[in-house]
Amino acid sequence: MDTKKLEELLLTVQKPGRYTGGEWNSVKKEWTQDKVKFLLAFPDVYEVGMSNLGIKILYGILNGRDDSLCERVFAPWRDFEAVLRNNSIDLFSLESRKPVKDFDIIGFSLAYELSYTNVLNILDLGGITKLSAQRSDDEPLVIAGGPVSFNPEPMTDFIDAFVIGEGEEVVNEIVETYKGSRVQGPGSRKKILRELAKIKGVYVPSFYKVSYNADGTIGEFAPIEEGIPARIEKRMVKDLDSAFYPAKQIVPNIQIVHDRIVIEIMRGCGHACSFCQASSVYRPCRTRSAKRIMNLAKESYAATGYDEISLLSLSSVDHPGLKDIIESLNRELGRRSVSVSVPSLRIEETLKDLPLLISKVKKSGLTFAPEAGSERIRRKINKNINMDNLFSALCESFRAGWRHVKLYFMIGLPGEERDDILKIAELIYKVSDTRRQIDGKSANVTASINPFVPKPHTLLERAAMDDVKTLEEKRAILKEAMRSKFVELDFHPFNMSYLEAVFARGDRRLGKVIFEAWQKGAKFDGWREMFNLALWAESFTSAGIDPRFYANRERTMDEILPWGFIKL
Repeated sequence: MDTKKLEELLLTVQKPGRYTGGEWNSVKKEWTQDKVKFLLAFPDVYEVGMSNLGIKILYGILNGRDDSLCERVFAPWRDFEAVLRNNSIDLFSLESRKPVKDFDIIGFSLAYELSYTNVLNILDLGGITKLSAQRSDDEPLVIAGGPVSFNPEPMTDFIDAFVIGEGEEVVNEIVETYKGSRVQGPGSRKKILRELAKIKGVYVPSFYKVSYNADGTIGEFAPIEEGIPARIEKRMVKDLDSAFYPAKQIVPNIQIVHDRIVIEIMRGCGHACSFCQASSVYRPCRTRSAKRIMNLAKESYAATGYDEISLLSLSSVDHPGLKDIIESLNRELGRRSVSVSVPSLRIEETLKDLPLLISKVKKSGLTFAPEAGSERIRRKINKNINMDNLFSALCESFRAGWRHVKLYFMIGLPGEERDDILKIAELIYKVSDTRRQIDGKSANVTASINPFVPKPHTLLERAAMDDVKTLEEKRAILKEAMRSKFVELDFHPFNMSYLEAVFARGDRRLGKVIFEAWQKGAKFDGWREMFNLALWAESFTSAGIDPRFYANRERTMDEILPWGFIKL
């Protein structure tokens, strides 16, 4: 690649730092024949992908091996995509600027259903055959993992193999298996895939057949070759302290979504909210020790120089040593003006300790997720909240200087009635007015309102989603009841959530819809300004598929679910 020409072309795009590489702590290894060349691909822009913890972990593991190298690629924004296509340049990796088709394995991290068309776009820009069944033996293996892979079926036309579960251990087994099976000539791809299918947690779709009943439901899902498991058991890291964690994290050249040191203090969740996929698929709850967290914090600060440390988990307050960890971090790093943030706070019994913590946590805003306004609905979804604790914690927070509160709610939950919608408005008003007890002023509240999307492997996986018309009626009720200059209602676009539900609960027949939509120009579907409902409507019609079959239909208890072969 002509470096000078590329640098000139990069000056024509909005954020050239997305594509230059060379960041502090990035790794560029020599390309030698003996190394397995692994490309981590994230189907969204650099700023989003570089905030993904899984990418950071796998990057460190693979580059820590002598027999492999790992580089990165992200979905190019439309301006740089035009540069690549207009100048006949293949999409390349950040580290060495090698074409993506030169790698042995491309590993996609799938974090969101609406990134599917970006996977196809990356493959196309890289000159890689998009349909797995048509790939030649000398093309890279295309693997995918991440939260969305707990229902991999909609993407089976395009992915050679999926990793179900956590990747720290299985990625090493994949490299070892690839090394041992790598041969040239006809049939080599199938030989490697057959060996990969023997690894616990690896699902190779081409080794399974699916038949359908007359009503469109699944009739049978079964392996077609001997020795292929009928069910795929998820991979799980048992001990977080002994698991690899990257202290030497890459410092990006441009600002990213989560531009700070991120330390995962706990994995999984001890609660069992019936709508929450993350708490289901990441069970059981595992904690990282305070000693290990402190060591990682000090090593990460020395390696990056960031002035903020985020303590990450699904419910950080549930870590038994959180208070001591925050106090130790402030004692060790506070004199260097390093702040601590705790992004995940539950409104539970544990919040009795919040007033002790808030004076030491960065005051960027309080975030809570009541999910529902009424006690009746919260009980139905197993969201157990002590409201007295909530308002007590809010009072102490306002006394300590916090001024803004963000609340997360869902509408469209099973059994929801008009009064339940109105209870959301009542709760928001009460939260805002709580500050008046402290200084006579209302608190600023941002309420994020998301439609309920039934997700695989949850207690509500068989529930129906409200149609868009019903959701719009509920939005109107809430907006009419919620009139305050101190409150901002932020509704997630209903059509985007609807499409998310289709793919979250879809089967492999949706592959032709995804392919058709990509051909029509769909990409970055998770971005409000890029989402084009008309393209998707045309694609469903062209494929002869009714999306309501997947999103708005309640599943019977005897129906075979597309993800039913996965064992958690």
